[in-house]
Amino acid sequence: MTEPAKLPSADHLKASVKEAIGKLIGDTRVEAEGRRQKQAARPHKPAGPRDD
Repeated sequence: MTEPAKLPSADHLKASVKEAIGKLIGDTRVEAEGRRQKQAARPHKPAGPRDD
């Protein structure tokens, strides 16, 4: 059985829009802020294999 596709969070979408607007208007500060927010909104995966 396949997993349902995971939808991005609202924070991730907001950060993506901010990054795109920064690129569009040529504002590197806004673009970088959007990238930072997008990175923070991503779910963190565990580093190594789990021992269950």
